[in-house]
Amino acid sequence: MTDFGSEDSMFMRHALSLARRAMRMGEIPVGAIVVENGVAGPRIIGRGFNYREKRNDPTAHAEVMALRAAGRHRKSWQLTDCRMYVTLEPCPMCAGALVNARIRRLIFGAYDPKAGACGTLYQITNDRRLNHRMETTGGLMAEDSAALLREFFTARRKSGLAGVAACQEARSRGAKK
Repeated sequence: MTDFGSEDSMFMRHALSLARRAMRMGEIPVGAIVVENGVAGPRIIGRGFNYREKRNDPTAHAEVMALRAAGRHRKSWQLTDCRMYVTLEPCPMCAGALVNARIRRLIFGAYDPKAGACGTLYQITNDRRLNHRMETTGGLMAEDSAALLREFFTARRKSGLAGVAACQEARSRGAKK
């Protein structure tokens, strides 16, 4: 098992709060942040959560949203001295975006057996054939991340509804208790 520091846990808790925000909006609960290693210490320069349903945008994954915000903040697409914390192992699209952004380190929560591209199904972030690789570590607060996903999909299956409608229905049932 990997030994994560207290700073890693603090940043992952922030990503988890973004995942919970996504879930309240009816989105799949995944949250991501980009942390810059500045002179004054690390600071968050990009935040994102899944936003596909609300935006009708298949690329609006948490990682992409956080990378876009960090790029705007830095006025550069190159994020070479940055790390990303994300609650779920990135998919192939997001892993490719991380490689293209030149992220230095990736820390993720739950492994994704269906689409994980950073160790589970593929090794995109460490593929020697690509022009950039990064330190990649998974499993930080994995159970917390997985629990949010289970809660979301359980509500979705029980309601028979998809996406936004499922979470809205689950929230309204929870409020009546």
